Amino acid sequence: MKFRTTLILLAIFLVLLAIVILVEHRSEKVQEKKEAAEKLTDFKAAEVEKLSLKKEDGSVITLKRNDQGGWQLVEPLAAEADDYEANSLAENFASLRIERVVEEQASDLAAYEIPKKEVRLWLKGQSEPLVIQVGMENPLDNALYARRADRSQVVLLPSYLKYSLDKKVFDLRKKDILKFETGQVQAVEVKSKDSNWKVKREGDSWYFVQPLEALASKYQIDNLLDNLSGLRAKDFLAEEKDQKQLKLFGLDQPEFSVRLSLPDSQELIFYINRQDNKVMATSSLVRKIIEVDSQIATDLGKKIDDLREKKVAVFNSWEATGLSLKKEGLTLNAFREKVREKGQELEKWFLSGEGAKKEPADETKIESLLRKLEYLEAEEFIDRPANLKDYGLEPAALEIQVRVAPADRPQKEIQLLVSPENDQKKQVIIKNRDLPYLFRVKSDFLAEIPTKIEDWKQPAADSKK
Repeated sequence: MKFRTTLILLAIFLVLLAIVILVEHRSEKVQEKKEAAEKLTDFKAAEVEKLSLKKEDGSVITLKRNDQGGWQLVEPLAAEADDYEANSLAENFASLRIERVVEEQASDLAAYEIPKKEVRLWLKGQSEPLVIQVGMENPLDNALYARRADRSQVVLLPSYLKYSLDKKVFDLRKKDILKFETGQVQAVEVKSKDSNWKVKREGDSWYFVQPLEALASKYQIDNLLDNLSGLRAKDFLAEEKDQKQLKLFGLDQPEFSVRLSLPDSQELIFYINRQDNKVMATSSLVRKIIEVDSQIATDLGKKIDDLREKKVAVFNSWEATGLSLKKEGLTLNAFREKVREKGQELEKWFLSGEGAKKEPADETKIESLLRKLEYLEAEEFIDRPANLKDYGLEPAALEIQVRVAPADRPQKEIQLLVSPENDQKKQVIIKNRDLPYLFRVKSDFLAEIPTKIEDWKQPAADSKK
């Protein structure tokens, strides 16, 4: 009896379950049908292989995907397209929502100025395009009257489509046609009537090799390369440059030429010229001449001293693991070690001196001097010094050694020789042993130098904590 009851209950449950599934399925179908009715188009942007915009004046702009999935302009000219702009166009016309159905069976399209503009979309696997004809704006909300060529209804489409329909050829063109991989550049040579210099990459740094040997500012050189690579066309002045076009824009004898050395003995040369308040550019790898932002001419016009690294020593103070000082009457060594305190691993500074045992250091004072050294910059460079003795550096009044352990580079030691202070000018001269020139700098950092080892010992109250 119980078994029979169980079977009956199971049968009832299965029937009810089937009813629920059927109802939900029908509801989903109804919802899908409703959503489809609210759309003028229903496809994915990735399915668009070609599209065209026909303007009110009859002109046509056509874009087509290439084999790599990027976009090309094919009408009214052949050129690389801006992939972002082209993809945005395809997105805007994919799954296009209807604001409102105006007429199901429109008999007078001219009343809506249809077709004023036209969009054609060739979808993957279809030979004939999907055609959207667009008319005037609704004066109440700026929505656009439109229809699909294969349907009889007239609808209103969102007003934002106006911006897509009004796109010009220039808007859809690729503008960063001079782009290159900045990390591949091994050397940069800039020539102009006022300057001629060259830098080479050595590891993570840039060094001048012409007209002098000096450390260049990594920020300045990297920024120049980024700005060169990021040049965008403000206008296309010539599609196929020739000698006549180069002469017309002054690029046969440009104000600036920039030669970039790349791997495998390859070169890329930029030609840049200012003319009539405009800056024109081209390169050895493109056939076009474009107008670019004037900032690049300002960057290239910088003096060599503006491009030199002004820091006496390039390092991050928080990566320092040791600091040694040597002057008359004082030899001091500070070093950072890992220690365990209360179950935690910490990094602490310690001191040692001639005949002195290791003991805790005043970390505030050590780190304050390291920060001063990190940001110490030249007020003046002294190039090709003949005799260090003439600058008070042989012997030096103070020797500083900083040991640094960067996380992503090998450890290094920075050695600085410091001259006696010029009391009148409040300056000293510094020699970085890694560089062939001298720095004249402000002497205020000397106030951080201890006169005796006790100055840097940890205060008694702190050492008991």
